[in-house]
Amino acid sequence: MYKIQPRLTQHAKSLAQFIRKSTMSSLQSVYVTRPDVDVSGLDLLRKSCNVTTWSQSLPVPRDELLRQVQGKDALYCVLTDKIDAAVLDAAGEKLKCVSTMSVGFEHIDVQECKKRGIRVGYTPDVLTDATAELTLALLLATNRRLFEANKQVYNGGWKSWAPMWMCGQGLKNSRVGLYGFGRIGQEIASRILPFKPAQITYTTRTARPEEAAKVNARRVDFDEMLCLSDFIVICCALTPETKEIFNAAAFEKMKANCIFINTSRGGVVDQNALYDALHSKRILAAGLDVTTPEPLPLDSPLLKLDNIVVLPHIGSADIETRKEMSRITARNILAALKGCEMEAEVI
Repeated sequence: MYKIQPRLTQHAKSLAQFIRKSTMSSLQSVYVTRPDVDVSGLDLLRKSCNVTTWSQSLPVPRDELLRQVQGKDALYCVLTDKIDAAVLDAAGEKLKCVSTMSVGFEHIDVQECKKRGIRVGYTPDVLTDATAELTLALLLATNRRLFEANKQVYNGGWKSWAPMWMCGQGLKNSRVGLYGFGRIGQEIASRILPFKPAQITYTTRTARPEEAAKVNARRVDFDEMLCLSDFIVICCALTPETKEIFNAAAFEKMKANCIFINTSRGGVVDQNALYDALHSKRILAAGLDVTTPEPLPLDSPLLKLDNIVVLPHIGSADIETRKEMSRITARNILAALKGCEMEAEVI
């Protein structure tokens, strides 16, 4: 009797393994392109899906993405992943959904997805406050020369207090121009208002009088914003119309004391033109949370300038925000796989 028990136990284990494998093979499959997204989103998927993830905390290589996406029902991606026709071809006819853990979706060929009946999810709204906070922090760090001053503490440049040393340009009584006045632009404006600017203006295709009235903002055309603003803050989407709209001609129209802030997308700016404007003191300073490419190469001319602050795209890098972005991305996928309405779908 005792001799038979191990064989029965082994049989039971084998049967259990077979059942688990059969169950897993019957589940819908999801490929996640980064392992370091918050686990709460992955846990939601694992309850009802077979989840496969890329193993490294770096963008998945192109050939690996093309290989791993084969036969998957859904793709959980981030903004560093280019999701084009080649990826969709590799995935095959089973792919029902692409959901990105970002508010921007220019890295996804949405039209190609629509042609194939593949639904696209994203994560708007949840990162609005975090991005607005970071934008204000970057603006203040730039206009009050915080990073430049901090270096002086460590390199011996700080000799004593001096009346005009490290003076910056205040927001009080200034003119602030916002290029874009969507959810993020409006939140940025509400955070700037307590600093008592003389005027907040905004440039958009669509007038938003009710939203503008809440922050005493005035709508102006692009050229007027360029010519009048002491601070220009970019908070628009990257589209064919906005690509490199801040070029040499735009910088030429800005005031010499203008401080330029971009927390939207690097592609909105012609970086060579920005470098020329900063190097020649055509404008006073710039603060960037986004660049082209990302990361910015260490030999980039921009990094040799003193009148610029560059951050590594951390606009939404608030812990709770990133957790909720992970969960929304997962919920989008689960809804799409069930044929239900997604929480946030690109229409």
